[in-house]
Amino acid sequence: AKMADSTATIRTRKFMTNRLLARRQMIVDVLHPGKATVPKSDIREKLARMYKSSADCVVCFGFKTLFGGGKTTGFALIYDSMDNLKKFEPKYRLQRLGHIKVEKMPRKQRKERKNRAKKLRGTAKAKVSTGKK
Repeated sequence: AKMADSTATIRTRKFMTNRLLARRQMIVDVLHPGKATVPKSDIREKLARMYKSSADCVVCFGFKTLFGGGKTTGFALIYDSMDNLKKFEPKYRLQRLGHIKVEKMPRKQRKERKNRAKKLRGTAKAKVSTGKK
């Protein structure tokens, strides 16, 4: 599989259909000589077109650019449906894609809780972290 527009070529290798997790998974090579690293959003759209899917169901991660640039390699998963993506993807990747919002406590509260927990041992520690807020 190969696609070229605006001199960035996307090739996939080690393609595998993972029926248990309802997805297709592959290694993605992006060739972009003389250009900056291609945004993951662009890669998602191109892969969706290559594999006749919607860009929402594509998850790209783990991209590393070779020294000297021009070639980037990463990993992509294409889920059969949005429901499967939400079911099987780890929360941090869902958050990265903007599908869920994880609220972090204010820094001050986190630090105060940590310091309260330091004074306790054993199961009491867990109570501190859940009890107050």
